[in-house]
Amino acid sequence: MYEKIFDLTGKCILITGGTGYLGSALTEALLTFGAGVTVADITFKSLPIWDVAEEEGRLLSVQCDISSTASIREALRQHHEARGRLDVLINCAHYGAGYGKAAEIESMTDEMWNRGIDGTGGATFRCIREAVPYLKMDGGAIINFASMYGMVSPDASVYGDSGANNPPNYGAGKAAVIQLTRYCAAHLAKYGIRCNCITPGPFPDPASNSDTAFLKRLSAKTMLGRTGTASEVAGAVLLLASDASSYMTGSNLVVDGGWTAW
Repeated sequence: MYEKIFDLTGKCILITGGTGYLGSALTEALLTFGAGVTVADITFKSLPIWDVAEEEGRLLSVQCDISSTASIREALRQHHEARGRLDVLINCAHYGAGYGKAAEIESMTDEMWNRGIDGTGGATFRCIREAVPYLKMDGGAIINFASMYGMVSPDASVYGDSGANNPPNYGAGKAAVIQLTRYCAAHLAKYGIRCNCITPGPFPDPASNSDTAFLKRLSAKTMLGRTGTASEVAGAVLLLASDASSYMTGSNLVVDGGWTAW
């Protein structure tokens, strides 16, 4: 009964932002566990398992700009045309928060604030809204990505002059994602649609974070004394995408090394 509880064979999944730092690890995990995956993103990359899955017909890449309802609709149309069903929507992509001095609360413009809120809460809402008609056909699951900064404030002393300071619109938008998850869970359950959320903690991309002093301060904020690697989010996604979570909805799974539990 339990040996295939996480098996995704036959499941058709669309993931936005599936080629980003976290997203590419999640796409690899989903393919490894047998899913048919549509990566909806602006740019694409090629990894060995992706090439094999593409040859097998289990990987489809579609251009998608989550700031555009029309683009989201087209990505979902292409997915459904190729797969015939949508079992899981994963909202991993976001945009627009901004960093540096212009993204500090004293100097952030209305335009930057609105773009960051739209790139988190707004984009997640649009993707859910457009996916619901497909998910209603057979039931399914929605997995949203929030952030520890949707639960707690950034500690300014950790960031110092690293330039990686986390802007106010990012955390506010991610808090909206957590609440939107609960709302959708309550209102979509009647269609057999489950909606859950994953809240990652510190997962800096090694390709763009080489400030060792900053990374040391970041690590010290966690109970485990280190930052996470992209593959360490995969377990939560596999749980929520599979039948292992068939009685879970409205949940927020926190994967943060203990950061928010102090």
